[in-house]
Amino acid sequence: MTSEYQQQEFQHTPVLLAECLEQSNLKPQQTFVDATLGGAGHSLEMAKLIGPGGTLIGIDQDEVALAAARSRLESLPDGQRPNLELLRGNFGDMDDLLVSAEVPGVDAFLFDLGVSSVQIDTPSRGFSFKENGPLDMRMDPGKTTLTAAEIVNTYNAADLTRIIRAYSDEKWASRIADFIVRSRANGRIETSEQLVDVIKAAIPASARRAGGHPAKRTFQALRIEVNSELDVLRRGLDAAVRWLNPGGRLVVISYHSLEDRIVKETFNAYANRCTCPPDLPVCVCGKEPILDLVTRKPLLPTAGEIERNPRARSAKLRVARKR
Repeated sequence: MTSEYQQQEFQHTPVLLAECLEQSNLKPQQTFVDATLGGAGHSLEMAKLIGPGGTLIGIDQDEVALAAARSRLESLPDGQRPNLELLRGNFGDMDDLLVSAEVPGVDAFLFDLGVSSVQIDTPSRGFSFKENGPLDMRMDPGKTTLTAAEIVNTYNAADLTRIIRAYSDEKWASRIADFIVRSRANGRIETSEQLVDVIKAAIPASARRAGGHPAKRTFQALRIEVNSELDVLRRGLDAAVRWLNPGGRLVVISYHSLEDRIVKETFNAYANRCTCPPDLPVCVCGKEPILDLVTRKPLLPTAGEIERNPRARSAKLRVARKR
């Protein structure tokens, strides 16, 4: 862990906070799991809903985030602070984490997906296309060996094209992949600055003038590939459904269309399990719904919230309830 990262104050401006508090439907003495604890921006307020008789379980891969969250949560007065179980890990391993916490069931889960501001803004982590740093992008360097640099320097053009296109919908994916392969023939691409230069060279000048930073989508795709984010999300959501108590809520904030599609498809799969032909008058397969959809369409941040916190702009909140 670099001193640069340790010295940053781990702050988290919680997105859609009022909506999360309302939709979690938490009551005193219940059990809440924050699957993406971060700086405990959401959990600090969720803790007040469940109170000293409740249990708050926070999960994060980042030890700095866990330390900052513990400090904030333990600062709550005795009359508000629930039992705290802060666990270092990945929500894709939810089953093992909750078994270790010895909880019988959960009344609400919150998944606030995406990369924390601190991780993005720390150049040594390699997530940012705006700051120069090593091409790393691992959420948990202690457990993940694959880095963005390894992908950029070893994947062939076809595989690079596939992940850039599939994970970011980048129009110029094939051209970017070709330019990467051509550039690395003259020496490894090791830094974010080097990669940004390659991407800028690959995208025609007329296309670079619209749609934000030209490297944004490629960096997103590499981050997803490094951390297997979409597979992890599916595992985490499936586990959350299993652990929810009847009536419990699953609250998920996503920030790009791939995440939101997985959340929507997962919720719909658990809400519409019947496999009978549509022309049958009654269900005979016996596959009862497990979830009810609380939000048919995602809840979005207000213009005021986006003005206060621009990173909320792409947020979508979906909620389901366990039957």
